[in-house]
Amino acid sequence: MKNDHTIDMTDGVILPKLLIFSFPIMLSGVLQLLFNAADVIIVGRFAGSRSLAAVGSVTVIINLMITLFIGLSVGGNVAVARNIGAGNKRAASDTVHTAICISIVGGLLLVLIGTVLAKRILILMSSPGDVIDLAALYLRIYFLCMPALLVYNFGSALLRAQGDTERPLIYLSIAGVINVIINLVTVIVFNMGVAGVGMATAVSQYISAFLIVRCLMREEGALHLDIKKIKINKRALKGILRVGLPAGVQGMIFALSNAIIQSTINSFGSTVMAGSAAAANIETFIYVAMNSFYQSALTFCSQNYGANKLDRIDRTLVWSEVLVAATGVILGGAAILSGRVLLSVYSTDALVIEAGMRRMKYICSLYAICGMMDVFVGSLRGMGCSVIPMIVSLVGACGIRLLWIATVFSLYPSDTVLYMSYPISWIITAAIHFLCYMIIRKRIRKRMSGYARVE
Repeated sequence: MKNDHTIDMTDGVILPKLLIFSFPIMLSGVLQLLFNAADVIIVGRFAGSRSLAAVGSVTVIINLMITLFIGLSVGGNVAVARNIGAGNKRAASDTVHTAICISIVGGLLLVLIGTVLAKRILILMSSPGDVIDLAALYLRIYFLCMPALLVYNFGSALLRAQGDTERPLIYLSIAGVINVIINLVTVIVFNMGVAGVGMATAVSQYISAFLIVRCLMREEGALHLDIKKIKINKRALKGILRVGLPAGVQGMIFALSNAIIQSTINSFGSTVMAGSAAAANIETFIYVAMNSFYQSALTFCSQNYGANKLDRIDRTLVWSEVLVAATGVILGGAAILSGRVLLSVYSTDALVIEAGMRRMKYICSLYAICGMMDVFVGSLRGMGCSVIPMIVSLVGACGIRLLWIATVFSLYPSDTVLYMSYPISWIITAAIHFLCYMIIRKRIRKRMSGYARVE
């Protein structure tokens, strides 16, 4: 029986399929951000700038803690997509059950770490005394929903491997509406502040996780999830780790550099913290729109790599780069032009809005380069190359930003000089990723032609 939710990525015209695949991911990313944006907006408008700074400042900590497992979900996506492309349903099924097992165990581990170490982490990041208690409360509540967050992200990655980006969007829409409703009730009616928005986020995350698990259990074929079969398969684990572990480490490197920058932002006080948090929320909407094309390149390249169709990998990369560049330029420009209006949604404090505009001017104007950098990474991972992008990111993202803080920023200590480290690191890292792609592509083509001669 034909599955209407799948996309054949190994045959036909690429561009329409890329758009069909990418658009639901884009909307899903926006909705997932609304979980946090609803927290930030509602708490900023109804609980004050201290609560806004508390909620906004913990985002980098959350990202740092979950990026390793999100990277492993990428490994699951690549492994399943490659097996589907190669027609190996048994291996795909083993990967599905192993991936879900990893998400559950990883989520429970993060609950333990996050709830115990929340305040200590905030102290290490130089969180101000007038914010730290509220930030610790929100962080502890948020970490209670880590199992649900990881299960949803792993489940979505598995569905994307066969081209299904619609159902994760539907499930996230349902959870998103519930999140906003609970936010409004707990903060405005019951005056629960930070605790209320944290509780709303936790409830919505568990709802989205339940829906994705139910979907996989009802799925037919390679992606069918049998609760009794959830366990670690050594061969599947090796396939996930081969791509997912370097991807996760790379994500942690980016998150670590962002955490260091956040701790430096914290030194400027709660006003700059609040402005940066609001601007970062707006920027993240642009990022997830661009990231949908990274996901597309990752999955399309994985399936075509499994099917030994290198020419389609090349065409996928070209179209993905065109689409991500256009998205970054249009949305980044629009964000700068309407920045004051957008920031006023988060806070009515004029100083907070000014602080946010200073950040957006440097980040949004060149954000397209960040998206193009990520698409190169997605293509490389889709071809099974994940260690090299990790190393490049270690040098290009973390290294350059730390060097910038130690040299240029130390001479000219201002928030604008600090924000300049982002576009500079994107430009250098994107250029190196492009060179890596050309080298890896040449090696793979040579290997494939060698196989053809043997046959």
